[in-house]
Amino acid sequence: MTSFPVRLAPLIGAVALAGFAHAQTAPQYAELPSETPAEFRAPDAGFNYVKRTVMIPMRDGTKLNTIIIVPKGVQNAPILLTRTPYDASSLVNHADSADLETILTGYDNAADVIAGEGYIRVVQDVRGKYGSEGDYVMNRPLHGPLNPTPVDHSTDTYDTIEWLTKNVPETNGRVGIIGISYDGFLPLMALVNPHPALKVAVPMNPMVDGWKGDDWFHNGAFRQINMSYMLEQVVTRANTAKWPVTNYDDYDMYLRAGSAGALGRERGLEQSGFWNKVVAHPAYDAFWQQQAMDTILARQPVTVPTLLVHSYWDAEDIYGAVAVWKAIKPHDTENKVFLSLGPWSHGGAIGDGATLGALKFGSDTALYWRQQVLKPFLARYLKGDERVPAIPTVTAFETGTNKWRSLPAWPSGAVEPVALRLAANQKAQLGGAADAKGYDEYVSDPAKPVPFRQRPIPPYGYDEAKGQTWPRWLVDDQREASGRTDVATFVSDLLTAPVKISGEPVAHLVASTSGTDSDWVVKLIDVYPDQVGSQPALGGYQLMVAGDIFRGRYREGFDKPKALAPNKALAYRIELPTANHVFLPGHRIMVQVQSSWFPLYDRNPQTFVPNIFFAQPGDYRKATQRIYHSSYVELPLVKAAQ
Repeated sequence: MTSFPVRLAPLIGAVALAGFAHAQTAPQYAELPSETPAEFRAPDAGFNYVKRTVMIPMRDGTKLNTIIIVPKGVQNAPILLTRTPYDASSLVNHADSADLETILTGYDNAADVIAGEGYIRVVQDVRGKYGSEGDYVMNRPLHGPLNPTPVDHSTDTYDTIEWLTKNVPETNGRVGIIGISYDGFLPLMALVNPHPALKVAVPMNPMVDGWKGDDWFHNGAFRQINMSYMLEQVVTRANTAKWPVTNYDDYDMYLRAGSAGALGRERGLEQSGFWNKVVAHPAYDAFWQQQAMDTILARQPVTVPTLLVHSYWDAEDIYGAVAVWKAIKPHDTENKVFLSLGPWSHGGAIGDGATLGALKFGSDTALYWRQQVLKPFLARYLKGDERVPAIPTVTAFETGTNKWRSLPAWPSGAVEPVALRLAANQKAQLGGAADAKGYDEYVSDPAKPVPFRQRPIPPYGYDEAKGQTWPRWLVDDQREASGRTDVATFVSDLLTAPVKISGEPVAHLVASTSGTDSDWVVKLIDVYPDQVGSQPALGGYQLMVAGDIFRGRYREGFDKPKALAPNKALAYRIELPTANHVFLPGHRIMVQVQSSWFPLYDRNPQTFVPNIFFAQPGDYRKATQRIYHSSYVELPLVKAAQ
């Protein structure tokens, strides 16, 4: 760098100051007016609805962005509310259209029912997201030990309904709340100290218990596939930060990273308060227990008519709806709690329900449900039209036979637990005596974990155009796993009569590991005949009817992680998701057992460490796994025809 002589510095400074003064007094450029209006008011001539956007104040002064859509000409109409962390404006702007049903087509909107029945549609951003003020907390807990503030989703819903009933002149003062997933968790929150004007709740595929069986863990195994969601949902108000895709195959990305904790650090997740809570609470401690909505709602009878909606092949929240049903139905003395179970993926009840992956159901099951269950339910309880007959207590689609069943309870019928034994020679045997000595054996290698679906595994997402088929992976053909040497497979003889199950299969596994920790995955599978004339692609198809994972360290208690005794046969009880299925004659029943489901769940190092998020490369070791023939899957067998 060239330096000026010292004697020239004052002169240079004076010149600079003179130039600055000249710049301040020189004429300015003429102003060029902006072509963007301060506020654009879209003409709505020819529209069949009127849209209003308001900021509704909560009791602490925080204002929540709320979009109100009123069908033109309606009077004394009920309100159907959805609260969401997923951008209220996007939920009601699915197309530039003058038609109400067209703009509502998409996530959380049963558009044909909402538009066709004249409901006032209201969608609101929860506090801290998108257009709403305030701070965002994932699944914000109720006021209490985990939330010292006076506000939560229960109070925010109450305050929102209070404002709507007083400030929407077209309403009859009756409000319902509906939503899917996180938006399905929010109707459950609304049932806690509900507003008197709340007349109906429809929680669809709701998040209920993030540790036991919904989004974050399943029986202690961490669902690391959701790490991208955790980052994108929490670290910015409008989800502007994106999870980088570094590999074509997600299997490679997660394996390269090592532990979930290492990947989290690599991606900056430690900046997220929620991620730090998850990492700090790998066991089912008070943090998770106090947020479990089934436990919360079981404390008092539900006073609002509630329709719980469950999907048999829900890749996100397969636990929640049925868990809430089991918790609150025994206290339902006025028959206000209803359950629907359908052959759908997550949120599939608002889409096309004729197919799911390779499966064809012979009719649009979702359309049937919307027209025959949701529509009359809303009309009776939200419109107050008692001329509409009450829906059955339980409406359950029966897979295998592809029939809808109207039932008085769930499970229903003469259900008898029958053991499907994991016997010698890789046989699955209905009934009979147990073999107390024999076992099948495989080696589980964390360096080569069992993929949860056929590779390459696309990134987590919902964009079919990008190959993101995540929502339907639970109906993938399981032959990819049954051919591996690190998966124990047991198959029944050819069925000569139908075998119907209704309820939750329970795996009673007796197993040992040469390590000091282990995961156990159990899958109940319907094996199709080698040839299916009506649909050749289903020849020999292995359809998972129910499956789940269990982290071995929690064998003695979900809140008490404990090392496993090496090479000792130990008993495990693993509850599988609800099924309503008929194994048809000519089919077989299969059970698969394995010790990884990757990268859906993080790898168990198979060496006990205090916190698997912080497992080191040297902790991951091969283990010899034995599945003893005293193991069985308890099938909820229906003996009498319904």
